Parts: sequence; structure tokens; C-alpha cells
Amino acid sequence: MTPADDRRFPAALAAALAVPSAYEGGDGVDFEPFEVFLSAEETTEWFRAWTGNDELDGEAFRVFGQDGTGGYAAFWLIRPGLPLADQPVVFLGSEGETGVVARDLGDFLWLLAGGFGPWEAATSYEPDWTPSPHHELTAVAEQFAPDHRQPAAAVIELATKEFPDFDDTVMALCR
Repeated sequence: MTPADDRRFPAALAAALAVPSAYEGGDGVDFEPFEVFLSAEETTEWFRAWTGNDELDGEAFRVFGQDGTGGYAAFWLIRPGLPLADQPVVFLGSEGETGVVARDLGDFLWLLAGGFGPWEAATSYEPDWTPSPHHELTAVAEQFAPDHRQPAAAVIELATKEFPDFDDTVMALCR
């Protein structure tokens, strides 16, 4: 099965998103995980609305959560032939914010463990915000991605360096 056909959460993502109360605002992280990926139809509808381009579909994304304003966190299927867990994680905000927040699922787990959600990793709107490492999410990251251990800031920096043209790529699709 190719990443484009698979709509199941990888076990590591399911474990991280199942951590109770990790994203309910008490820790300052604005992220609401979904129980399942958006369907292909929902993803296409969202991506067309987000870009204003009715010629597009949403096949390049697997959306798994949102922030409080409706911005989406998703896997970006940019690496042909690789499994979903090896695809980068991106954020597309409700106000046009974009960012690659992790190079793959392993890095994303360490981003979450470091106290960041997708919105916090992609934006710098709240300069006084301080992340709070999350012990249960650290345990998930240690279980599923021990070889990816690094601080959240390094996760964000490496993702940004590997995909510096993400914003330009997405904005070129907008009408």
C-alpha cells in the first residue's frame, strides 16, 4: 500500500495523540488532534478552500489535527515511495501561515515531547510563550523514535532547512 492509499494513523502517531489532556490549552499548546485522518473528500474540500484553487485535490496531505482557529497539521506526501512515517509534518494555518514543522514522524514525536504543537512550531506570534516539555509524550517518543531524540528547536530548524521552499510551493498553488 502506498502512502496515498493509507488513511490509518501510524502506531506512533496514534500513541502520541492518545495522550490525555496533552493539548487542551493548560500547557499553552494550541492543538486539537483528530481521532482519524480527514477523508480524501474532506481534505480536497479544505485544500481547495485554503488555496482558492478548485483544480487541486488534497492527495498530497494526510490531515490529523487542527489548532483553535482551524489551521491544519498534516503529513505532506512529498517523498515518493516512502511510508507515511517518513514524510514531513506541516502546518497550514487559517490565516495563511505555513511551515514544515518536522522532517518525519520520529522528529514530530520529539517536537511534541518538547512542548510544541504544530502551530507553535510554525509561527512566532507569541514571543513570550515558553514550551513545557511533556513527560508522557517523551515516553512515547522514547518508545517509537529513540534514535530521533533532539530538542524541539533542532527539529524545527532541520525541517525548515530541508524544505525551505514549502511556503513558496504552497503559495504558488493559490489563486
